[in-house]
Amino acid sequence: MKATPLQPCITLVTWEELESIIRGIRELVFVREQGVPEELEWDGLDPACLHILARNDSGIAIGTARLQPEGKIGRMAVLKEWRGRGVGRAMLRALLKVASERGLTKVELAAQTQAIGFYEREGFRAIGEVFLDAGIPHRRMVLDLFARS
Repeated sequence: MKATPLQPCITLVTWEELESIIRGIRELVFVREQGVPEELEWDGLDPACLHILARNDSGIAIGTARLQPEGKIGRMAVLKEWRGRGVGRAMLRALLKVASERGLTKVELAAQTQAIGFYEREGFRAIGEVFLDAGIPHRRMVLDLFARS
């Protein structure tokens, strides 16, 4: 059965204000589910990043992602039971809007290889070879924000 599409509430938040909620989602998705070592997940970059939080219609946090100052999107995490319902797309589009509003001309990310199609549908293009990050195959992807508008 296909999951029902969701219109998540996406908000821009700071690490300081919602660290425990952001950590909780990423702990579940990356550390527990995907086996990413904690020392790799908690890279010390979070305080300098912009973060977004996705909530369902009951106000429960179901996803998060971050944007580094130089335009790198990362730590896109949606709780398993909410995947395939548009949460990741809504979060990505919100980050792209913020990046554009901040005057960035391009954004990039390291996509897990199974998610490349997801990012390509949003206009990203893969560059370079597949590489391992935390033992998971990734590929670098970029998006020219001027070409998107």
